Amino acid sequence: MEIIKNLALATDVATKTPDWMVVVMGVGVVFVGLILIILICKIMGAFFAGKTKTDESKPAVTQAPVVASKPIENRQEIIAAVTAVCAEEMGKDVSAIRVISFKKL
Repeated sequence: MEIIKNLALATDVATKTPDWMVVVMGVGVVFVGLILIILICKIMGAFFAGKTKTDESKPAVTQAPVVASKPIENRQEIIAAVTAVCAEEMGKDVSAIRVISFKKL
């Protein structure tokens, strides 16, 4: 029995890592991991930076030609319908909404 105790004690002394080494390894692993995450983010950013659309690829916006329009026949009915829909979406009473202007686009 004493031989087993001596063997266990000898094994613990021989394989015991100093405390400062455990701290240095732990901090080193954390910082190496953080540096690797930063590098991966930079590489992914550089890879996807070329994939974004530029303003040159968008078609030029041209102004629509002005066309003489005929007057709206059911103007009051259309305004009433649009106001009712807006009131329903906003959760308000129809009488609480005022129409300032109504233009055909």
